[in-house]
Amino acid sequence: MKRIIVIGVGAQGSTIAKRLNEHPGVSEIICADYDRKAAEALSNSLNKATALQLDASDVDNVIRAAKGCDLIVNGLPLDFNLLVMDAALAVNASYFDMAGPMEDIGFVESYKLLFSEWHEKFKAKGLSALVGGGSSPGLANVMAREAVEKMDRCETISIFVFENVLTKRFTPFWWSPEVAFWDMAYKTFRFENGKHITDKPFSRPIRMKLRGIDRKVRMVDHEHDEPITMGLLADSVLKGVKNVEFKYGGFGVKLSELFYRMGLLSDEPVDVNGTKIVPMDLILKLCPPAPKYPDELKAIINDGVVAEEAAFLVRVEGYKDENPIQIDSYAMGPGLVEAFETSGLSHEAYLTGQCASVFVKMMVDDAFTEKGVFVPEQLEANAREYCFRNLADLGVTIDETQQQKSLYSRDCRKNSAERRQGAVDQAKRDTRTPSFA
Repeated sequence: MKRIIVIGVGAQGSTIAKRLNEHPGVSEIICADYDRKAAEALSNSLNKATALQLDASDVDNVIRAAKGCDLIVNGLPLDFNLLVMDAALAVNASYFDMAGPMEDIGFVESYKLLFSEWHEKFKAKGLSALVGGGSSPGLANVMAREAVEKMDRCETISIFVFENVLTKRFTPFWWSPEVAFWDMAYKTFRFENGKHITDKPFSRPIRMKLRGIDRKVRMVDHEHDEPITMGLLADSVLKGVKNVEFKYGGFGVKLSELFYRMGLLSDEPVDVNGTKIVPMDLILKLCPPAPKYPDELKAIINDGVVAEEAAFLVRVEGYKDENPIQIDSYAMGPGLVEAFETSGLSHEAYLTGQCASVFVKMMVDDAFTEKGVFVPEQLEANAREYCFRNLADLGVTIDETQQQKSLYSRDCRKNSAERRQGAVDQAKRDTRTPSFA
């Protein structure tokens, strides 16, 4: 029986806590949040939970709160990751989060630090840390690894996420607008020809057709974990992949790009009639928050849903038996209305929260027991199968298609034709009446 603390009980944290409450291997759940009301509302709905108001900006507070716990689930913003990991080491608890840290040293450098110093710290204590375990990063990484394993070598991994869920009530984002806008304004990363490349926001736009959407849609590069981790692990687990990209599209991206081009996502103060104003502060002040509680979601849905379009595609390209192969894997889950009707969550919170809950459940069930710091693409076959099977039970399924073709040089085609003609001639000889001496 395991004792678990969930720090940060927003949409994803609360979903994880609810799933843990159903698990026979969990004895107690501590629901910790700076917002006492949120912590109490969640714990009161669960029979294994207690509420705790927690200021997680002080590592000592986190250590006191987590003492005696077997696992810390971190649902806080990325700035808290290393602090909470420090606390996990201090109390000898394993650790889980849904996205990697964004430290001042840089995104690539932050992950290098996780894979080296932090990996050794957790390994030395016999503890497991799984980072970046949501939908993307998280499920997308597992899908990519699963496809790569069907190849001899990998060339390119492309992740495409399109979200265009529009309601009559202006709801630009279904998760934290603060996180969304800062991510949009940040430089992009990709892994290109074996090297990490940075670029400006909204770079390299393309138009492409995605399953379930009746037109081509615009996709742009977006700051995300997958090109970082997959690039760093290219040779060890992804069969030498040379290129990794993450592209994003939909209403939130379009809105953010317009704001960005107007300078409204800048953190540099501007003078407005003698008053210094930070454009990003103004945008965040005016932007409506993402709906958090079921009554908010119900009111938005009742006002009217204008469009529900989404696609989540992981495309992996490489070679099998020296012939090109492309594997497209689509993740499919409930839309806004269905997610709310079945769980009281938005589509975004459902997919990310349920994926995270399966990764956490995997750690509780000891289906993942590697010691040190790991990301989802490092999960081996049994752990990947565990993820897919448990997600299917929650209505999140993967549809995979493969395309493979043989390419021949002129000499190969000539030799192949000669072999076919030889086989025909042999068949003719074999059908002649045999003679006996």
